[in-house]
Amino acid sequence: MILEATKPGVDPAMEKEFNPWLAAEARFNEAATLLGLNDGFRKVLKSPAMEVTVHIPVELEDGRLEVFTGYRVQHSIARGPAKGGIRFAPDVTLDEIRALASWMTWKCAVVNIPFGGGKGGVICDPSVLSQNELERITRRYTASLMDVIGPERDVPAPDMNTNEQTMAWIMDTYSMHKRSTVTAVVTGKPLNLGGSRGRVEATGRGCLFVTLQALRKFHMDPAETKVVVQGFGNVGGKAAKLMHKAGMKIISVIEYDGAVYNPHGIDVAALEKHRQETGSITGFAEAEDMDRFEAMFLPCEVLVPAAKENVIHSKNAGKIDAKIICEGANGPTTAEADKILDEKGIFVIPDILANAGGVTVSYFEWVQDRMGYFWNEQMVNGRLEEIMVNSFKDVVDYGERHKVHNRAAAYMLALDRVAFAIKLRGIYA
Repeated sequence: MILEATKPGVDPAMEKEFNPWLAAEARFNEAATLLGLNDGFRKVLKSPAMEVTVHIPVELEDGRLEVFTGYRVQHSIARGPAKGGIRFAPDVTLDEIRALASWMTWKCAVVNIPFGGGKGGVICDPSVLSQNELERITRRYTASLMDVIGPERDVPAPDMNTNEQTMAWIMDTYSMHKRSTVTAVVTGKPLNLGGSRGRVEATGRGCLFVTLQALRKFHMDPAETKVVVQGFGNVGGKAAKLMHKAGMKIISVIEYDGAVYNPHGIDVAALEKHRQETGSITGFAEAEDMDRFEAMFLPCEVLVPAAKENVIHSKNAGKIDAKIICEGANGPTTAEADKILDEKGIFVIPDILANAGGVTVSYFEWVQDRMGYFWNEQMVNGRLEEIMVNSFKDVVDYGERHKVHNRAAAYMLALDRVAFAIKLRGIYA
């Protein structure tokens, strides 16, 4: 795996560090040990509740019949229905889906919403498939999972290479089999089919809320806060725009093809317009171009890695010159880098807290669909802020009480909540 913040020629000896699934396991083991969980509970918390493999025959546009393989994993249903996205990609594996499902369990538990973790995927290459072929794959995949998904069982959402149109197809297919319209079977739908206002900005807005809480904790003025954002997509772009609006100075934005820098702050809306017109953030008149690797190490108050996994690792963590890291992406920091950042005294807002705004507003969408009453955007954003602020305080308080860094605290809190639910329910036999 070539990493966003490393130059070509990754040291093979570091391959283990860059494996996100091993990193997730390491963090689970650390939290379980700190909590004093016995071997039995570790096995229960690690083991998926259900794994399903389906084979999807589809007639392609040229008349050929192809069979695609799909997966759905429910990691935990102890606290509520499984919740998690569906990705379409040629490199999807069952191990990957298992790991992502477990991350969703911990993420939902950290923000204390009544879901467990789930994840799905289909092995296919959307770049070579027509819209009609993608629809056929989606509908047959959904039909194969009729006994697995549902508003009270497992609620999918968009993920890599899937979107609100994919969710509309899933909702329609499920509804046709149930002989009634069931909007709550998926989230991330179009507004006209039961989607929620505020969903598109939710992950970036959640990053804003927890960053503001960190600034308050350290008595830092947003107007004097310099921010570097790595990734200018749905998460990083929205977070940058919202942080700029909140008065912070976005001094650098980093993308896969380059970075721009202005020590006095970048007009994020103008940069977004420039990219729409040119296809790149580089060449922006109001900022200077700079090396995308070096931009990660600019002195700043807040660094927001919001693109790929493993961009902060043992080889570069020592160069990070930020007071706060808000992890907008999933897994942007390796387990080895955690130790270095902790030694440097950098305050890390871990991914399972920082980017949980998306699943939180997905929860709101599920609630609105089930009640048949929809909220305005002000209500959605207000309730998102309440949950993100309370969750930030829960994690920080837990860490201070147990004298551990924030990531360990977030995992401990999540494991504690899921284990407590299992203990209350008991083991059915």
